[in-house]
Amino acid sequence: MLFLLLSVFAFSTMHAQGIVHKDSLNNIYLGTKVIKGDTVLHIDLGEITILPPYSFKNKKEQVRYTRLMLYVKKVYPYSKLIKLKLAEIEDGLAQITNEKEKKEYIKIKEKELRNQFEDELVKLTILQGRILLKLVDRETGKSTFEQIRRLKGNFQAFFWQSIATVFGTNLKTGYDGDGDDKMIEDIIIRIENGQL
Repeated sequence: MLFLLLSVFAFSTMHAQGIVHKDSLNNIYLGTKVIKGDTVLHIDLGEITILPPYSFKNKKEQVRYTRLMLYVKKVYPYSKLIKLKLAEIEDGLAQITNEKEKKEYIKIKEKELRNQFEDELVKLTILQGRILLKLVDRETGKSTFEQIRRLKGNFQAFFWQSIATVFGTNLKTGYDGDGDDKMIEDIIIRIENGQL
């Protein structure tokens, strides 16, 4: 009886955590692993980085961190979404061989993205926009300038770079999690760990 209660509790806990997977027919699947000929439940929890509390040099730095935390929490989901959308576009482009069709495909995707996100993204402050550009670099490994140049060409990349320069931003700026962007990296790790 105790085993049955523990099994039900474990199943409900795993279900609440999203470890239980259901297919389209509502069949339930749990992760398993064979160890020394015995099949046991297996749940990959992933890597978690433990960070000590952030130590501030002064009150001004603490205020900066708090403000930065709010901004990163706002734009970080967009950077993850941009990564997915860029991968989707790359997959679509890989299946097209004609250059004219590629340009048309990019225009269609650009229009879809504008319709879906433009209203939200134009509400970002300049600082939030800069943080988003850095996070896009962090997620994709390429600066926004490189992404535009690859998808839209050199002219568009230089055009948007000149517009960004007017607002004091540089699309070529990369992400440096160990240097200038150390505070942002700390915040992201804490978000991913569920601490923020």
